[in-house]
Amino acid sequence: MTSLPLSPAPSAPSASSASASVVEPPARFRDLVASEWLRLRSLRSTGWALLLSTLFVVAFNVGTAWDHYRYWDQYGAEGQADFLESAMGLSDAFTANASMVLVLCAGAMGAMAVVGDHAGGPARTVFAAVPARSSLMAAKVLVVATVQTAFGAVAAGTSFWLTQAVLAERGAGLSLSHPGALRIVLASALLAPVCALTGMALGALLRRAATSVLGCVAVLLVLPMMLGERRHLTAVLAHGTPVHAWRRLAWQGPFEPPFPWTPGGAWTVYALWAVGAAVVTVAAVRRRDQ
Repeated sequence: MTSLPLSPAPSAPSASSASASVVEPPARFRDLVASEWLRLRSLRSTGWALLLSTLFVVAFNVGTAWDHYRYWDQYGAEGQADFLESAMGLSDAFTANASMVLVLCAGAMGAMAVVGDHAGGPARTVFAAVPARSSLMAAKVLVVATVQTAFGAVAAGTSFWLTQAVLAERGAGLSLSHPGALRIVLASALLAPVCALTGMALGALLRRAATSVLGCVAVLLVLPMMLGERRHLTAVLAHGTPVHAWRRLAWQGPFEPPFPWTPGGAWTVYALWAVGAAVVTVAAVRRRDQ
């Protein structure tokens, strides 16, 4: 009798094949946001940078208000009346020097939020774990923008409250309901995220700490200083920078520049810089290897 060949018994699936058949679901955007927030919060330097930046900004503003308080009697009756009539107390709420400090600090922190991932190669590990680069960078942009908005709000709000409290001792303090006061606070607060996002875009393109910070100084501070408002061409170019947009929104007094523009145009500049910088930051990681 011919024996029939025995069919091989089915073998149990190996651990490697079982694990290979399991496909990890893509990371949810809210999980990426939570991860980026945890990474940013876990850095001790983040808290110190925000604290010191806030103190420097507030100190510049309060120092100007204290100077007006100290020498109030030397202004004379006419000077005091002009100070009150022109609502010059709003100029002390957030000064030009304080805005320069805020621009530099916010831009540098935004740049380092991106450059820090490239130092030593952590970006390769992060992108290997999360292949969706655009979503990951979008989450980073959202976290940095939120943190910087909070930083700007605290710096601008504290500056307004303290400066007006100092000036109130001379009867020159103003409330937030005074015409133009809320606009100055909002413009000063939102200047921080606009500059931070610009710093992120420069960091994503340049990928070097020193080069990115110098780029922030050149784009956000040096370039606006080189563009005057006495000629039409340079005035139009100047109006397209965040610093000049802030000056327009914080402007007080009867003086009219040679080529005036509207607050709505200044708010538009804010929005275009923020959106454009966010797009550059997200797109940069898709076009270049990490």
